[in-house]
Amino acid sequence: MATGINHPWEMLIVKATAAMLSFQVGRRRGSDGVTVVMDFLLANARLVLGVGGAALLGIATLAVKRLIERAGRAAEEEKVEQKMAESWEELSKKSLEGVVVQHVAKARENKKTRKADLCEPTEESPALPEKRGRTLQELLLQFYHSRAALSPPEVQRAQCRALDICTEIQGFLRARHPDMPLGEMSLGGSLLDDLQVVSADHACLLVPLELEPDLWRLIPGEETLLTHPLHWMVRRLNVEYFPRGRSYWDRHLVGGYLSAESVVNMLSKVLMETINWPSISSTLDCLVRPVLGGPRLELEIRCPNEADDVAADCPLFISILPLLREGDVVLSAQPELTSPWVNAWHLPLYPRETQLLARLDSQDLGCRRMTLKLLKAAFRLNPALRPLDSAALANLLLRLSRRQEDWSRDSLHLRFRQCITEMIGHLEAGVLSSYFKPVVNLLSGLTDEQVDRMGFMLYCAVSEPEILLI
Repeated sequence: MATGINHPWEMLIVKATAAMLSFQVGRRRGSDGVTVVMDFLLANARLVLGVGGAALLGIATLAVKRLIERAGRAAEEEKVEQKMAESWEELSKKSLEGVVVQHVAKARENKKTRKADLCEPTEESPALPEKRGRTLQELLLQFYHSRAALSPPEVQRAQCRALDICTEIQGFLRARHPDMPLGEMSLGGSLLDDLQVVSADHACLLVPLELEPDLWRLIPGEETLLTHPLHWMVRRLNVEYFPRGRSYWDRHLVGGYLSAESVVNMLSKVLMETINWPSISSTLDCLVRPVLGGPRLELEIRCPNEADDVAADCPLFISILPLLREGDVVLSAQPELTSPWVNAWHLPLYPRETQLLARLDSQDLGCRRMTLKLLKAAFRLNPALRPLDSAALANLLLRLSRRQEDWSRDSLHLRFRQCITEMIGHLEAGVLSSYFKPVVNLLSGLTDEQVDRMGFMLYCAVSEPEILLI
């Protein structure tokens, strides 16, 4: 079919468009479009910048967006080809070549700048020697030490700030609300588990609520009207023998169940609105203020007097998380996850996933956690991949560990590539099941547009994984 395509950029964009369409068709029909896209990338990826995935993505995204708007995601191949030609003609009329040149120039400039940053030595790891043709293994190690792994001083500084806040809050509650049955507060989350990447910018303050075991029972979501495996309820027992008012937490009953939303609202009023935060800020020599207007209990901390200007400009956010414990079960009050059910409590699987990854690595000296941190950093720094959270990446690695035995440090580049390919398959199918709760689909919260962007970005990264390390 004659389309009037003469410029190499035109052919590149049309082929990139075909790659995107192949991904979309694969999602709808369940077919494997990986081979087709890999052929395209191997033949054309270096036409842009050598490892020019950044420019390729910007150019192709522009063409694909226009194509989808005009083609309306047509299913028939003849209609798709016709719309591709029409879309290209329209783009040509609007001087796309000028846009292409701007994308390439900007991508080249960013690439040089970022390459210089990656080559800067750090205290933890010496810079790799400059040479052409670096292997993916070398690039991954350099990216890990420069972007994924946090320096011990940065982590220690963030932990100390969070612990100071923990001490202040616990002291306030014991002084002003001595009747509130709370356990010992502690820190949790990725900052303590050495799984935080890019910057030490968030921590979690765990606030355990103490329940009378003969008055309360934790009920799985499958046994309730919620029917959600991660939504639990807490039922009040023995009301006929121990009437309401016997337990401190009876004041937060809704329909015979302990309301997570009511508990969060109470703590919000007590902590966010009552504590003298300016006084605490003065004591800690940091600006501490509550983050208001959202469903979560969250504090923002800024320390403008830090010697490290980068750390000073990066705020630390601390989430205050009420918890319930009964045996091996831990539930959290997170209305942002359980809405609109005011009585629902969330069953977090993060502790089990983290512990299993650590145990598997300790058994074979594996690189699972290192791979997870690389993926988390790469996905966080890439706008197209950012919607995919760390829980999906952790579960991807756990599922891959079932089939893959070699997790040695030397196989890091192989596992990284394999994770990219595996994620493409899950995106095409629209399903990534939780390792511990297979009925939970970790991709259910993504929109079709987000999946399309991630799928195309990962398709490009199959043959040029360096584009994820820029």
